[in-house]
Amino acid sequence: MSEPFLNPAARPAPIVLAIVGLCALFEIAFTLADTPLIDFPTLRNMALVYGAFWPGLLQDWQPVFPGQPLTMFVSYAFLHGSFLHMLFNMLILMALARQAVVRLGQGGFLLAYVLCSIGGAGAYYLLSTTGAPMLGASGAVFGLFGMQIFWDIQARRARGLPLDPPIRLAIGLVVMNVLLWALVAGMLAWQAHLGGFVTGAALAATVTPTLGHRHRR
Repeated sequence: MSEPFLNPAARPAPIVLAIVGLCALFEIAFTLADTPLIDFPTLRNMALVYGAFWPGLLQDWQPVFPGQPLTMFVSYAFLHGSFLHMLFNMLILMALARQAVVRLGQGGFLLAYVLCSIGGAGAYYLLSTTGAPMLGASGAVFGLFGMQIFWDIQARRARGLPLDPPIRLAIGLVVMNVLLWALVAGMLAWQAHLGGFVTGAALAATVTPTLGHRHRR
């Protein structure tokens, strides 16, 4: 690849820090709300009511506020089920984001992040059979995986290099999802992961292989 796939030593771009900061701010608020200092134990559930992705709102459920069936396609990606859930997603986000920011710019990265979130939510709605609410940034994070793997394959083909590394990574992601799904007894939104990944790969296909440029085909 033209850029390091994972480069934790590189300083994250401001837009990445803003996303991480917002997700962390919500989770810190929810955690503090459970302590005697704040004593607002229903804050997390209240936020989920307003911000999680609820499939029923695209059917016959009544929204809490006007526009909720639209805003939930993005708001769910900034809420998490626990501090560890948020931390895991944000660490992966910071490790993956560098090449996407370089290729797309900060505005383009934000747009891609939002579109991958929407793609993840759409796939969850279409493929999930539980109707359970969904939250977390993993749909957008898997979108970054989709972009990175597509760009890696693109660069390797151009140079005549083996495609084994990105293919192994893609297989590894599938195996990881299967293992996590089994570990949490099916309570894993793999549909959002798939939707985000496909959306990210599709977005990557619209960007030329030259880093730092955003000319369209």
